[in-house]
Amino acid sequence: MSKISDVIEEFILEQLDNTEFINLSRNELANFFNCAPSQINYVLSTRFTAPKGFVIESHRGGGGYIRLARINLSKDSYIKELLTNTLNTEIDYNESFVILSNLNKMKILSNDAVKALSFALLPKSLSMPVKIENKLRSNILKNVLINILKE
Repeated sequence: MSKISDVIEEFILEQLDNTEFINLSRNELANFFNCAPSQINYVLSTRFTAPKGFVIESHRGGGGYIRLARINLSKDSYIKELLTNTLNTEIDYNESFVILSNLNKMKILSNDAVKALSFALLPKSLSMPVKIENKLRSNILKNVLINILKE
């Protein structure tokens, strides 16, 4: 049986299929899935992030809602977004893999390039006595993307 997080993610993705954005009520979703509202927050904050191609806006107040939309960026603007925001910090392997997958889907990186970079960014590839592997991973991806923009 699927984890509740997977089920919630799949449900939200189905709602987004043929529309530009959706408005969600955290409490209504929690009631629908018979889970805590914090579970909805968890799914939104971990599975619907900018590097994965989503933007979330929270609207508070009477009848507040969460607006979720896919980011429809061009290749260059997606790369610039990554360089400006995501890769200025440390990123773990899972985050780097999501970025590589998106770059592959957008046909910026080939399957072979993604495979090679995935191996290069593995924790054991960046293992050092000082814990800087997440910063190194970010720097490697940043340098690859800067050179892609130069082409």
